[in-house]
Amino acid sequence: MNDTAEITAGGWRADDYGRNAGFVAHLAADLVDWLAPATGEVILDLGCGDGALTTRIADSGAEVIGADGSSAMVAAARARGLTAVVADGQSLDGVPELDRRFDAVFSNAALHWMRTDPQAVIEGVFARLKPGGRFVAEMGGAGNIAPIHAALRAEADARGLDPETLDPWYFPSETTYLDRLATAGFHIERSHSFERPTQLPGDVADWLTTLARPFVTAFAEGEARDGYVAAVRERLAGEMRHRDGQWIAPYVRLRFVARKPE
Repeated sequence: MNDTAEITAGGWRADDYGRNAGFVAHLAADLVDWLAPATGEVILDLGCGDGALTTRIADSGAEVIGADGSSAMVAAARARGLTAVVADGQSLDGVPELDRRFDAVFSNAALHWMRTDPQAVIEGVFARLKPGGRFVAEMGGAGNIAPIHAALRAEADARGLDPETLDPWYFPSETTYLDRLATAGFHIERSHSFERPTQLPGDVADWLTTLARPFVTAFAEGEARDGYVAAVRERLAGEMRHRDGQWIAPYVRLRFVARKPE
């Protein structure tokens, strides 16, 4: 993979993601325990990213296929020796590798990026599970990164852009998302919504340029973009930057295990 290439899905760069957001997979490592993969199972990792957790699932002896909307992330997952395909979680039809029935679908930190049609995501997962199959996921819940989200939107609006057209995220309440799962036919076995204050590995500006790219790249590269990031950073400094210089992001996560009836 060419590490300097920006490819599709908001210009994801696997090297930047690993450096500035690798904590996302690390902090969700125990979600694999919720999945409890077993030898011989066939599992889909929806929104696999660079394959960090996909690898852990594969280590269990299960057959795992990763799917992600970013070609760069899929290339990074394949570089780990994983099977991975480019796919839009909101429209899984037409991807030959996914035209099968899985024992489980796993997803970490990806469902909240599928904002346009979250119900289509759930229904697509339901259709690809075997009877009795399970959907195990963690996503951003209501209030996730609230000050960052608000600052990005407010500063975009102040600079003449409509934040609604830039916003890539869907952070539902636990009740809202469980209701969506039930509407699709799932039985909810387990769920948990919780706060996870997270120390960022560097400056919040690095987080913004890595994970808020739909907002950031709406501004022309150079002075306009740099000015936007600096202004958002300034809005956040009083609330998120501690005296020791560390930035703490107020993550809120929603986890669940939902099962397709036999």
